[in-house]
Amino acid sequence: MPALTFRTWVLGICSCVMLSFINQFFSFRQNPVSIGTISVQLAILPIGKLMAATLPEKTITVPMTGWSFSLNPGPFNMKEHVLITIFASVGSGGVYALHIVTIVKVFYKKEIQPILAILLTLTTQMLGYGWAGLFRKFLVDSPYMWWPATLVQVSMFRALHETEKRLKGGLTRLQFFLIALGSSFAYSVIPTYFFPSLTALSFICWIWPKSVTAHQIGGGVQGLGLLSFGLDWNVVSSFLTSPLAFPAFSIICALAGAFLSLYVLVPITYWSNAFESKRFPIFSSRTFDHSGNRYNVTRILDQKTFTFDQQAYDSYIILKLISFHRSIWQQMKSSIQNKSGDVYNRIMKNYDSVPQWWFYTIFVVVLALAIFACEGFGGKLQLPFWGVLLAISLGVVFTLPIGIITATTNQQPGLNVITELIIGYLYPGRPIANVAFKTYGYISMVQSIFFLSDLKLGHYMKIPPKSMFLVQMVGTLINNMVTFGTAWWLLTTVENICDVTQLPKGSPWTCPGDNVFYSASIIWGVVGPLRMFGKLGVYAKLNWFFLVGLISPVPIWWLSRKFPQHKWIKLIHMPLIFYNASAFPEVKAVNYWTWGVVGIFFNVYVYRRYKGWWARHNYVLSAALDAGVAFLALLVYFSLQMNDIFGPDWWGADEGDHCILANCPTDPSILVDGCPVVS
Repeated sequence: MPALTFRTWVLGICSCVMLSFINQFFSFRQNPVSIGTISVQLAILPIGKLMAATLPEKTITVPMTGWSFSLNPGPFNMKEHVLITIFASVGSGGVYALHIVTIVKVFYKKEIQPILAILLTLTTQMLGYGWAGLFRKFLVDSPYMWWPATLVQVSMFRALHETEKRLKGGLTRLQFFLIALGSSFAYSVIPTYFFPSLTALSFICWIWPKSVTAHQIGGGVQGLGLLSFGLDWNVVSSFLTSPLAFPAFSIICALAGAFLSLYVLVPITYWSNAFESKRFPIFSSRTFDHSGNRYNVTRILDQKTFTFDQQAYDSYIILKLISFHRSIWQQMKSSIQNKSGDVYNRIMKNYDSVPQWWFYTIFVVVLALAIFACEGFGGKLQLPFWGVLLAISLGVVFTLPIGIITATTNQQPGLNVITELIIGYLYPGRPIANVAFKTYGYISMVQSIFFLSDLKLGHYMKIPPKSMFLVQMVGTLINNMVTFGTAWWLLTTVENICDVTQLPKGSPWTCPGDNVFYSASIIWGVVGPLRMFGKLGVYAKLNWFFLVGLISPVPIWWLSRKFPQHKWIKLIHMPLIFYNASAFPEVKAVNYWTWGVVGIFFNVYVYRRYKGWWARHNYVLSAALDAGVAFLALLVYFSLQMNDIFGPDWWGADEGDHCILANCPTDPSILVDGCPVVS
């Protein structure tokens, strides 16, 4: 089958541009909208078939090259469809380094040159590609690495390209998708425009409207979210992605981590007043000083050098905060010992593999650009060359173990805290250096795993490896340019974007991810882990949790050996539990509980009771719901909100949960405007 055709390039580039723009555009909103690749995977099929039916079978020769291609090489085929979806998957992923650009411009009120910002985003996106080739044997060729999210796409491709006959009284998958898409689109106008409060229904707050404790317990956005839920698919999928694509055990482990965090650790810590936590909100992504007010970071930064000022810090008030496993080793060993005997490997040997020197060349070139970006431009990124090299080393070391977790559970623990901790100790007092180091170490690993995931899709679908490689490279360049342009446009045109104290009521431009990123830059970069969690800090006792994390898999392993008849014990995955416990406060309680209920309903109840329906429609439904929400949100913004036309001004117009007292401290010595004094 022809793969890299004219149709592939046209539809692939258009898909990449569209998803790059939409997902970056909505990443600044309170509940980010994210269109996944499955939506494009379905939408592209009729367009590809239309092009195959209408384009002339004309061969075009490129002047002075002798290279020619056909506008219409025949019927639209599965391999073209896969490569277009790879383009789309590159576009659907955000550019993490844009958080740095945002906090520099919006929160720190500093200028950053566009060329520096582009170099920063491009190098952090492509560094991981350079060493992805080292792990192909273990994470792509190995049959023990099955990649659940990739299997979703594989099943969709086969369903879409197999001849399907509609059963009497039933629907084809495409018909079901269109009906679900239309229903999702029509319903989404209610929570998006007319009734935004449907995103978080927190009944406990409504029953006790004047109780701070009730608001803290019941608030789904700024509280612990007890009995809080949302009636908006965007709440379900915006942060945690669609639960319909997760294995059931992965969903249950995620909910266990959220439960332990929200209803065990936080209540014990807060109501025992550990670390004087009653001086602050119970659940917040912001930073506070000892008096319970917002932390004024400008008071402890030297504005000329943009570095930590020890004397100013001493005169200010202390910064306060609010709130691997044996199976991995066995899977790693199986992967390493794999003799490439499965059917996919035998088939893929018919194609020329991507030479290793392609990966090494990318690594050397991008590394040089990364060092230039950090050392040049007046040192605005504050990170010296050795910091770049150390960050990359961390990314290389962790790619294999975290890649194994991702390939078997559909969840990916991050290196963000580890990288912040390391550079915070080694190079304190420099906020931008801290987040730059984190991005080079953490995101380069993420990009490497993302690259390998796409290679696995190509492996399943028998796509020529060199075609996969080329599509990923071009798609990354396009994604980088479009997302940067979108972010720069919004940062320079939306008044008071990300500043929740200045935005008008109901404005969605609250930038939840950027707020968390900014707070992290203060904690780990400006103040530093030594003054927070070391001998100079008030949170030193939290270091004991490193030991907890280290030994936590041991009792699970012992129980699985002691009671081998209970197979479910082996499904208790401690890295997943702790990973999901750390997702707060960017992810809210209402997001987790709504996501979990939907996931368990479809992947436990429906899967067991109606397995035939689940196999036929589950992933199609997920794609339709995602696409319907996204298209409606785009329509509402560009036709109404962009022209300052908002929904009706009433109680339900607030996108929050009406639990305003959840932000109040409970220490009677702390006075905050709008908060009652708790005795």
